[in-house]
Amino acid sequence: MESETEEELRTRTERKVKKAAQLLFFRQHRIPGVKGWELKKALGEDYVEVIAVLNSVLDTLGMEVKRIGEEGGEREGEEKKAERDRFMIVLKSPVIEKASGERIDNIAMLSATLAYIISKQGKVQRKAVEDFLSDKFPKQRVYFALDRYIKQGYVGEDDKALYIGWRTRAEVDRKALLDLILT
Repeated sequence: MESETEEELRTRTERKVKKAAQLLFFRQHRIPGVKGWELKKALGEDYVEVIAVLNSVLDTLGMEVKRIGEEGGEREGEEKKAERDRFMIVLKSPVIEKASGERIDNIAMLSATLAYIISKQGKVQRKAVEDFLSDKFPKQRVYFALDRYIKQGYVGEDDKALYIGWRTRAEVDRKALLDLILT
């Protein structure tokens, strides 16, 4: 009798891990990833443990599930707040350079924007970033790109000041970015 319950538990866990992978891999909204409450609804109360199992499976593929709070970086523990956090799959270390599908000049603008914000202690006026980027790129492209980075979550905005967004905290290794720019 005991072995049947172990087998059922393993089967149920496998099913939940597959469902979690499907939720996280396939984009359902404009913003990538899934909120904790969505995972809880789909997987049950033990969704954090299911994500831990999925993480061990993804580790062999060079990926991981990151838990990002909307207001601040990565989190561990804090079970109650997990429902408000966003979970998303990211590469541990990019194997190929062309993984983003973005144009090189858009990546250059994003990199320059992030480096400029980081160099100003994490918060800078939007006008200063626009002036900085318009030295190298057409102004219309700069305005369009900044709006897109804000919508995508790479950059956040409040009271005309720009700051590092939640998606940058999830996907970008800021130390490596600065090292690449400085070398």
